[in-house]
Amino acid sequence: MKIRIDDLQGDEIRHLLQEHLDDMYATSPAESVHALDLDALRHPDITFWTIWDDCALVGCIALKRLDKHHGEIKSMRTPRQLRRRGAAKALLQHLIEQARLQHYSRLSLETGSMSFFEPARKLYASFGFELCSPFGDYAQDPNSVFMTMSID
Repeated sequence: MKIRIDDLQGDEIRHLLQEHLDDMYATSPAESVHALDLDALRHPDITFWTIWDDCALVGCIALKRLDKHHGEIKSMRTPRQLRRRGAAKALLQHLIEQARLQHYSRLSLETGSMSFFEPARKLYASFGFELCSPFGDYAQDPNSVFMTMSID
């Protein structure tokens, strides 16, 4: 599998991000959906990566700069039919390595509190993410779980 910075122009990524948004709105109340659309992901403070297995898109992840030492994980997604192949772990490891290279000392994320999000929460916990209070512009929300980790 190859990970690359993506320009968010291809049909494959448009379809994957639409699947992501559709699931978020099907699972969470609209006011609790914090997933970003294509335009929002093109912000200069966001770096977006995709992972490919030959010609197949098998996942994506983004790193949003909150300040010079704190980054947020956004848009972590693997296609429904291509899960359990290690793409999510590879992407998360890559993002953490890139955050270290950019001298971040902390990574944080917001995910859902519903059972649908349990696999994601377990993956993040396996990398050392711990529960935390809302960060950045987030507010306390029973539909959200906030996690963070320090980067050595």
